[in-house]
Formats: sequence, structure tokens, C-alpha cells
Amino acid sequence: MELQEIRGKLDELDPQIVRLFEERMRLCHEVAEYKIAAGKAVYDPEREKQKLETLQNLTDGAFNRQAVKELFLQIMTLSRRYQYQRMAGRMAQPDLGFQKIERLRTKGCRVAFQGLEGAYSHAAALSFFGPDADLYHVRLFEDLMIEVQEGRADYAVLPIENSSAGAVTDSYDLLMKYDNYIVAELFLPIRHFLLGREEADLAGIRRVFAHPQALMQSSEYLNGHRDWQQISLENNAVAAKKVRDDGDPAQAAVAGEEAAQVYGLKKLAGPINNCSGNTTRFLILSRQPVYRADAGKISLCFELPHQSGTLYNMLGNFIFNNVNMTMIESRPIPERSWEYRFFVDIEGNLEQAGVQNALCGICQEARNVKIFGNY
Repeated sequence: MELQEIRGKLDELDPQIVRLFEERMRLCHEVAEYKIAAGKAVYDPEREKQKLETLQNLTDGAFNRQAVKELFLQIMTLSRRYQYQRMAGRMAQPDLGFQKIERLRTKGCRVAFQGLEGAYSHAAALSFFGPDADLYHVRLFEDLMIEVQEGRADYAVLPIENSSAGAVTDSYDLLMKYDNYIVAELFLPIRHFLLGREEADLAGIRRVFAHPQALMQSSEYLNGHRDWQQISLENNAVAAKKVRDDGDPAQAAVAGEEAAQVYGLKKLAGPINNCSGNTTRFLILSRQPVYRADAGKISLCFELPHQSGTLYNMLGNFIFNNVNMTMIESRPIPERSWEYRFFVDIEGNLEQAGVQNALCGICQEARNVKIFGNY
């Protein structure tokens, strides 16, 4: 056949497929009405598995078998999204465990941050809570989570990602491990300075101390001084404190302005960042699952098996409810090889119908779903 003749036959078939699809969706409407009346769940994975096997057996050839499976996986996914929308407002939504409040209580609160006074986490805590808050430091990020969960701190300040270095993956793991909730976020501009003692000068510097990430983020400036030894420490504030305490004018630290003020150091150069727009996003954590009435972002996590199409099907819950996803990160699940945990940020509020429908679908279809907060 000529190409135009083939296309003509396809044009005859496609409207038939559309009509059959519409008929199938009308039946899905009836299914939704039945499930609403009976209080049954939308997702029935065993039924879908059996159905796909039956349909695959109706065709021949490896390609067609796989194609039929993919086609009907998509059709079934569309059916579920439609059923969730039909059920919206007519069946009880799952209780997500969050309470709406008008504003956060911050006056007189006790706030934990990682590192020492003068660290960027300290600067973030000061920026969000102000100088009257009771701020105190802990050594490890995990200590932050323990302080909040056990009630010694009302809030904790946890870095989650940097515009230059990317995600702080350990922080994602801690969010899963502990039952603390995100109630706010803060974006702190990161401005690295070369700090030294009052008697120091650039010509005499021989050793520079900083967190490895700060050394990396200031590499263009530091590598221009080949006679300087770059030494990694656990925290920029620790580096600034060491320069002050050692009393050696040949030593300098890479740290922020807050560290310069806390440890009485002067700026020898800076800002020395490779990227002038360097910013770190910090989370404000509480043990109370609350969200403000004007909250506009939701962070959650879910687990999926390492199978073709599972992530696509899950993200379809956002697509078909017009919910915008702004971030996705994956982390391997340590106890299950080749399976992954996905961390997602979406726009919206827990009171919005589209958000509720999307979360309802994810809660039914994924494993170990955890909502970290609406903020």
C-alpha cells in the first residue's frame, strides 16, 4: 500500500479506539460509584496484575506483548486517577495527621543548630528566630533530630541543599529516621570570606582551614595562592575558632561574617565564592505536625520497587491533579538492593482538593509514604 493509503486506514481506526476508550471510562465511572457506595479502595494491584497477564496472552510476539502491557498500564493509571477525582469530597480522605495553625510560635523558643556559634546554621537560626531566641549548638546533624524529637528543643535548623553543591543527602536520611516535621524553610545567601587575626596580612598566610565544601566553593580564589596549604575541618566556625585560639597570624579560615564577629577575626579577602549566588536552603523542624494556613509547599517521601513504569505511574498522581512538582531526589533503600526512596517537593496546601487527591493516590499505591510537612 501507498503511505497515504496506510495513513487513511489508521485514520479510520483511531476514532474507533477513542470511542472504545470513552466507553471504558464510562464503565470506570460505574466502578467509582460502586466503590464509593461500598467504601472500597481504588487500587487493587492483584487485579491489575491478573488483567495485564490476560491481555498480554491475547497477542503474539515479544514486542506486542510488552506494548500491550505498557498500553494498558497507562489506561489503568488513567482509570485510577479518574476514580480518585470522582471520589473527591464523597469519601473520607485519609487523616494525614497535620493540624492547621495561623502562625508559628517562636517567641522564647529553644532552637538547636549544628556546629558552633558563627557557623552558617547559626546565622540561619538568627535570621529566622532573631537574637532573643534561646539558640544552642550540637555537634552532629543527627543530634538536632534527637533534640527536637525528645523535646529539649522546640525547633532545629537543618541544611537540606545548596545551590552549588546540591542536596545534603544525610539530611534526607535523617528526615526518614526521625518523626520530626518541616514547619518552615529559609534561604541563606552564603558569602565566604578569608578571615585572619587582627595582626595577619595576606602576604603572611600559609595555612587555610575550612569545611571541605567551603574549600571547594572557594577553589578559584584559593588555588590562585599555590603556597597556601588547604586543610579540611568539620565546620567553618571550628576553623575560625582555631585561627583565633592558635594565635598564629599565618593561619586563616574560610567562613562567613557571623564567624568573623563571634571570633574577633578580620576579613583579609572576600567574598571569595566561585559563585556569587551561592545559597543554602535550611529547614525549620518541629516535633509538632502543624502547618500554617498560608503554607504553599509540601515535602514527602515514598518507596517504589525497581520496576519499569512505577515512578511514572506515581508521578501521574500529580500530573492528573494539576499539582506542580518542584524537586525530586532519590536515595537507595539500604535493606533492599536496587530499590529506591524518592523525596519530592510539590506546590500546594493540604486543604486543596487536588493535593488531597494526589496524596490519596500515592498513599494507596506506594510503600512507606511519609509527609514531612506543609510549609
